[in-house]
Amino acid sequence: MRNESTIHSAASLTLADRIRQEMETFTPTEKRAAHVLLSHYPFAGLETVAEFASRAGISAPSALRFVNRLGFGGFPEFQRHLREELEARLLSPLAKAGPSGTGQAAPDLAAFAEATIGNLRATVENIAPAEFEAVVALLSDPRRRIHFTGGRFTGALARYAESHFRIVRSHVDYIDGQPVLWRDRMIEIGRRDVLVVFDIRRYQEDVIALSETAARQGATVVLLTDPWLSPVARIARHVLPAHITAPSNWDSSAGLLLLAEALVGAVTRRLWETAKPRMEAVERLRDQGRSEN
Repeated sequence: MRNESTIHSAASLTLADRIRQEMETFTPTEKRAAHVLLSHYPFAGLETVAEFASRAGISAPSALRFVNRLGFGGFPEFQRHLREELEARLLSPLAKAGPSGTGQAAPDLAAFAEATIGNLRATVENIAPAEFEAVVALLSDPRRRIHFTGGRFTGALARYAESHFRIVRSHVDYIDGQPVLWRDRMIEIGRRDVLVVFDIRRYQEDVIALSETAARQGATVVLLTDPWLSPVARIARHVLPAHITAPSNWDSSAGLLLLAEALVGAVTRRLWETAKPRMEAVERLRDQGRSEN
Protein backbone atom coordinates (compact mmCIF):
# COMPACT_ATOMS: atom_id res chain seq x y z
CA MET A 1 0.00 0.00 0.00
CA ARG A 2 1.23 3.48 -0.83
CA ASN A 3 1.55 5.88 2.06
CA GLU A 4 0.35 9.50 2.15
CA SER A 5 3.68 10.95 1.04
CA THR A 6 3.74 8.61 -1.94
CA ILE A 7 0.24 9.67 -2.92
CA HIS A 8 1.08 13.36 -2.84
CA SER A 9 4.39 12.93 -4.63
CA ALA A 10 2.81 11.58 -7.82
CA ALA A 11 4.05 14.50 -9.91
CA SER A 12 0.94 16.64 -9.27
CA LEU A 13 -1.40 13.94 -10.55
CA THR A 14 -4.91 14.29 -9.23
CA LEU A 15 -6.70 11.19 -8.05
CA ALA A 16 -8.89 11.37 -11.16
CA ASP A 17 -5.76 11.37 -13.36
CA ARG A 18 -4.44 8.26 -11.63
CA ILE A 19 -7.76 6.45 -11.85
CA ARG A 20 -8.00 7.10 -15.59
CA GLN A 21 -4.45 5.86 -16.11
CA GLU A 22 -4.93 2.72 -14.01
CA MET A 23 -8.49 1.87 -15.11
CA GLU A 24 -7.46 -1.12 -17.23
CA THR A 25 -5.79 -2.74 -14.21
CA PHE A 26 -8.94 -2.61 -12.04
CA THR A 27 -11.24 -5.53 -11.34
CA PRO A 28 -14.85 -5.25 -12.62
CA THR A 29 -15.98 -4.20 -9.13
CA GLU A 30 -13.24 -1.58 -8.89
CA LYS A 31 -14.16 -0.27 -12.33
CA ARG A 32 -17.77 0.27 -11.22
CA ALA A 33 -16.55 2.29 -8.24
CA ALA A 34 -14.08 4.20 -10.43
CA HIS A 35 -16.71 5.13 -13.03
CA VAL A 36 -19.10 6.37 -10.34
CA LEU A 37 -16.37 8.50 -8.77
CA LEU A 38 -15.31 9.98 -12.13
CA SER A 39 -18.89 10.60 -13.25
CA HIS A 40 -19.43 13.07 -10.39
CA TYR A 41 -15.91 13.92 -9.32
CA PRO A 42 -15.01 14.57 -6.53
CA PHE A 43 -18.42 14.84 -4.87
CA ALA A 44 -19.39 11.17 -5.19
CA GLY A 45 -16.40 10.31 -3.02
CA LEU A 46 -17.50 12.74 -0.31
CA GLU A 47 -20.63 10.71 0.45
CA THR A 48 -20.70 8.07 3.17
CA VAL A 49 -19.22 4.65 2.44
CA ALA A 50 -22.73 3.18 2.27
CA GLU A 51 -23.98 5.87 -0.14
CA PHE A 52 -20.95 5.56 -2.39
CA ALA A 53 -21.22 1.76 -2.45
CA SER A 54 -24.94 1.90 -3.21
CA ARG A 55 -24.43 4.34 -6.07
CA ALA A 56 -21.79 2.02 -7.57
CA GLY A 57 -23.86 -1.11 -7.02
CA ILE A 58 -21.19 -2.75 -4.87
CA SER A 59 -20.88 -3.69 -1.21
CA ALA A 60 -19.45 -1.36 1.43
CA PRO A 61 -16.44 -3.68 1.98
CA SER A 62 -15.78 -3.57 -1.78
CA ALA A 63 -15.87 0.24 -1.68
CA LEU A 64 -13.31 0.21 1.12
CA ARG A 65 -11.10 -2.21 -0.82
CA PHE A 66 -11.29 0.15 -3.80
CA VAL A 67 -10.09 3.02 -1.62
CA ASN A 68 -7.26 0.84 -0.30
CA ARG A 69 -6.41 -0.09 -3.90
CA LEU A 70 -5.88 3.61 -4.59
CA GLY A 71 -3.32 3.75 -1.80
CA PHE A 72 -5.36 5.25 1.04
CA GLY A 73 -5.41 3.84 4.56
CA GLY A 74 -9.15 4.32 4.89
CA PHE A 75 -12.20 6.30 3.80
CA PRO A 76 -11.44 9.37 5.98
CA GLU A 77 -7.99 9.71 4.38
CA PHE A 78 -9.52 9.25 0.92
CA GLN A 79 -12.10 11.98 1.59
CA ARG A 80 -9.51 14.35 3.05
CA HIS A 81 -7.54 14.05 -0.19
CA LEU A 82 -10.67 14.83 -2.24
CA ARG A 83 -11.49 17.88 -0.12
CA GLU A 84 -7.95 19.21 -0.62
CA GLU A 85 -8.35 18.83 -4.39
CA LEU A 86 -11.73 20.56 -4.26
CA GLU A 87 -10.27 23.51 -2.36
CA ALA A 88 -7.49 23.78 -4.94
CA ARG A 89 -9.87 23.75 -7.91
CA LEU A 90 -11.95 26.60 -6.50
CA LEU A 91 -9.07 28.99 -5.94
CA SER A 92 -9.56 32.43 -7.45
CA PRO A 93 -6.63 34.70 -8.36
CA LEU A 94 -7.21 36.66 -5.12
CA ALA A 95 -7.27 33.48 -3.04
CA LYS A 96 -3.77 32.52 -4.16
CA ALA A 97 -0.73 33.70 -2.29
CA GLY A 98 0.15 37.29 -3.04
CA PRO A 99 3.26 38.20 -5.07
CA SER A 100 6.36 37.95 -2.92
CA GLY A 101 9.23 40.38 -3.18
CA THR A 102 10.09 42.71 -5.98
CA GLY A 103 13.28 41.05 -7.23
CA GLN A 104 14.55 41.60 -10.72
CA ALA A 105 12.91 40.70 -14.00
CA ALA A 106 15.32 37.95 -15.04
CA PRO A 107 14.85 35.62 -11.99
CA ASP A 108 11.07 36.09 -12.10
CA LEU A 109 10.98 35.27 -15.80
CA ALA A 110 13.25 32.26 -15.31
CA ALA A 111 11.10 30.94 -12.45
CA PHE A 112 7.95 31.34 -14.49
CA ALA A 113 9.56 29.62 -17.48
CA GLU A 114 10.65 26.69 -15.31
CA ALA A 115 7.14 26.32 -13.92
CA THR A 116 5.68 26.45 -17.43
CA ILE A 117 8.11 23.83 -18.71
CA GLY A 118 7.15 21.66 -15.74
CA ASN A 119 3.48 22.07 -16.62
CA LEU A 120 4.11 21.03 -20.20
CA ARG A 121 6.02 17.92 -19.14
CA ALA A 122 3.39 16.95 -16.57
CA THR A 123 0.59 17.49 -19.09
CA VAL A 124 2.20 15.10 -21.57
CA GLU A 125 3.15 12.51 -18.95
CA ASN A 126 -0.30 12.39 -17.38
CA ILE A 127 -2.38 11.88 -20.53
CA ALA A 128 -2.83 8.31 -21.71
CA PRO A 129 -1.67 8.07 -25.35
CA ALA A 130 -4.78 6.04 -26.21
CA GLU A 131 -7.02 8.87 -24.97
CA PHE A 132 -5.17 11.45 -27.07
CA GLU A 133 -5.32 9.20 -30.16
CA ALA A 134 -9.05 8.67 -29.65
CA VAL A 135 -9.59 12.44 -29.75
CA VAL A 136 -7.43 12.72 -32.89
CA ALA A 137 -9.49 10.01 -34.60
CA LEU A 138 -12.73 11.76 -33.65
CA LEU A 139 -11.59 15.15 -34.94
CA SER A 140 -10.28 13.55 -38.14
CA ASP A 141 -13.61 11.96 -39.06
CA PRO A 142 -14.93 13.94 -42.05
CA ARG A 143 -18.47 12.82 -41.25
CA ARG A 144 -18.37 14.76 -38.00
CA ARG A 145 -19.14 18.44 -37.51
CA ILE A 146 -16.72 20.01 -35.04
CA HIS A 147 -17.65 22.87 -32.70
CA PHE A 148 -15.30 24.66 -30.29
CA THR A 149 -16.28 26.63 -27.21
CA GLY A 150 -14.70 28.07 -24.07
CA GLY A 151 -15.08 30.54 -21.24
CA ARG A 152 -13.94 34.06 -20.49
CA PHE A 153 -10.24 33.27 -20.89
CA THR A 154 -10.30 29.81 -22.48
CA GLY A 155 -12.55 31.02 -25.28
CA ALA A 156 -9.48 32.59 -26.90
CA LEU A 157 -7.80 29.17 -26.97
CA ALA A 158 -10.93 27.59 -28.43
CA ARG A 159 -11.03 30.22 -31.18
CA TYR A 160 -7.32 29.66 -31.86
CA ALA A 161 -7.91 25.94 -32.32
CA GLU A 162 -11.01 26.53 -34.44
CA SER A 163 -9.08 28.88 -36.76
CA HIS A 164 -6.55 26.13 -37.50
CA PHE A 165 -9.05 23.30 -37.87
CA ARG A 166 -11.16 25.38 -40.24
CA ILE A 167 -8.23 25.42 -42.69
CA VAL A 168 -7.49 21.69 -42.31
CA ARG A 169 -11.04 20.32 -42.67
CA SER A 170 -14.64 21.33 -43.35
CA HIS A 171 -17.60 21.64 -40.98
CA VAL A 172 -15.78 23.48 -38.19
CA ASP A 173 -17.06 26.44 -36.20
CA TYR A 174 -17.01 28.26 -32.86
CA ILE A 175 -19.97 28.53 -30.47
CA ASP A 176 -19.98 31.48 -28.09
CA GLY A 177 -20.49 30.39 -24.49
CA GLN A 178 -23.12 33.00 -23.61
CA PRO A 179 -26.55 31.30 -23.39
CA VAL A 180 -28.30 34.03 -25.38
CA LEU A 181 -25.93 33.26 -28.27
CA TRP A 182 -25.82 29.44 -28.15
CA ARG A 183 -29.36 28.33 -27.37
CA ASP A 184 -30.58 28.80 -30.94
CA ARG A 185 -27.53 26.88 -32.20
CA MET A 186 -28.66 23.76 -30.36
CA ILE A 187 -31.33 22.97 -32.94
CA GLU A 188 -28.48 22.02 -35.30
CA ILE A 189 -26.56 19.84 -32.83
CA GLY A 190 -26.97 16.07 -33.02
CA ARG A 191 -25.20 12.72 -33.03
CA ARG A 192 -22.81 13.65 -35.84
CA ASP A 193 -21.47 16.61 -33.87
CA VAL A 194 -18.39 16.91 -31.65
CA LEU A 195 -18.17 19.72 -29.11
CA VAL A 196 -14.61 20.55 -28.00
CA VAL A 197 -14.78 22.42 -24.69
CA PHE A 198 -12.02 24.44 -23.02
CA ASP A 199 -12.85 25.00 -19.34
CA ILE A 200 -10.56 25.50 -16.33
CA ARG A 201 -11.14 26.72 -12.77
CA ARG A 202 -13.23 28.70 -11.92
CA TYR A 203 -15.54 26.74 -14.18
CA GLN A 204 -18.21 28.71 -16.05
CA GLU A 205 -21.84 27.76 -15.56
CA ASP A 206 -22.83 28.85 -19.07
CA VAL A 207 -20.14 26.68 -20.69
CA ILE A 208 -21.21 23.74 -18.52
CA ALA A 209 -24.87 24.28 -19.50
CA LEU A 210 -23.94 24.48 -23.19
CA SER A 211 -21.99 21.20 -22.93
CA GLU A 212 -24.77 19.39 -21.08
CA THR A 213 -27.35 20.55 -23.62
CA ALA A 214 -25.21 19.37 -26.54
CA ALA A 215 -24.64 16.00 -24.84
CA ARG A 216 -28.39 15.53 -24.27
CA GLN A 217 -28.91 16.00 -27.99
CA GLY A 218 -26.40 13.27 -28.78
CA ALA A 219 -23.22 15.25 -29.45
CA THR A 220 -19.87 13.80 -28.38
CA VAL A 221 -18.12 16.09 -25.89
CA VAL A 222 -14.32 16.42 -25.71
CA LEU A 223 -13.02 18.38 -22.72
CA LEU A 224 -9.69 20.18 -22.34
CA THR A 225 -9.47 21.17 -18.69
CA ASP A 226 -7.21 21.34 -15.64
CA PRO A 227 -6.17 18.54 -13.25
CA TRP A 228 -9.18 19.22 -10.99
CA LEU A 229 -11.55 18.56 -13.91
CA SER A 230 -14.36 20.86 -14.98
CA PRO A 231 -17.86 19.53 -14.17
CA VAL A 232 -18.13 19.01 -17.93
CA ALA A 233 -16.05 15.86 -17.30
CA ARG A 234 -19.24 14.16 -16.06
CA ILE A 235 -20.65 14.06 -19.59
CA ALA A 236 -17.47 14.19 -21.70
CA ARG A 237 -16.51 11.17 -23.81
CA HIS A 238 -12.85 12.17 -23.68
CA VAL A 239 -10.97 14.34 -21.17
CA LEU A 240 -7.51 15.86 -21.71
CA PRO A 241 -6.30 17.60 -18.52
CA ALA A 242 -3.49 20.16 -18.66
CA HIS A 243 -1.40 21.34 -15.72
CA ILE A 244 -1.91 25.04 -15.08
CA THR A 245 -0.22 26.07 -11.82
CA ALA A 246 2.25 28.95 -12.02
CA PRO A 247 4.22 31.25 -9.66
CA SER A 248 1.55 33.87 -10.19
CA ASN A 249 -1.92 34.89 -9.08
CA TRP A 250 -3.06 33.60 -12.46
CA ASP A 251 -3.21 30.06 -13.82
CA SER A 252 -1.16 29.27 -16.93
CA SER A 253 -2.78 28.24 -20.22
CA ALA A 254 0.43 26.95 -21.80
CA GLY A 255 -0.55 23.31 -21.24
CA LEU A 256 -3.92 23.84 -22.92
CA LEU A 257 -2.20 25.55 -25.85
CA LEU A 258 0.17 22.58 -26.12
CA LEU A 259 -2.77 20.18 -26.36
CA ALA A 260 -4.58 22.35 -28.92
CA GLU A 261 -1.52 22.61 -31.16
CA ALA A 262 -0.71 18.91 -30.78
CA LEU A 263 -4.25 18.04 -31.87
CA VAL A 264 -4.03 20.38 -34.86
CA GLY A 265 -0.72 18.83 -35.90
CA ALA A 266 -1.92 15.24 -35.50
CA VAL A 267 -5.19 15.82 -37.36
CA THR A 268 -3.37 17.65 -40.18
CA ARG A 269 -1.07 14.65 -40.64
CA ARG A 270 -3.97 12.20 -40.60
CA LEU A 271 -5.99 14.22 -43.12
CA TRP A 272 -3.04 15.27 -45.26
CA GLU A 273 -4.48 14.07 -48.59
CA THR A 274 -7.46 16.38 -48.19
CA ALA A 275 -5.86 18.97 -45.90
CA LYS A 276 -3.06 19.82 -48.33
CA PRO A 277 -5.40 20.96 -51.17
CA ARG A 278 -7.39 23.06 -48.68
CA MET A 279 -4.23 24.71 -47.39
CA GLU A 280 -3.05 25.35 -50.95
CA ALA A 281 -6.42 26.91 -51.80
CA VAL A 282 -6.16 29.22 -48.80
CA GLU A 283 -2.67 30.31 -49.90
CA ARG A 284 -3.92 31.06 -53.42
CA LEU A 285 -6.71 33.21 -52.00
CA ARG A 286 -4.20 35.07 -49.84
CA ASP A 287 -1.92 35.69 -52.82
CA GLN A 288 -4.90 36.92 -54.80
CA GLY A 289 -5.85 39.30 -52.02
CA ARG A 290 -2.33 40.73 -51.85
CA SER A 291 -2.18 41.26 -55.59
CA GLU A 292 -5.52 43.08 -55.57
CA ASN A 293 -4.28 45.41 -52.86
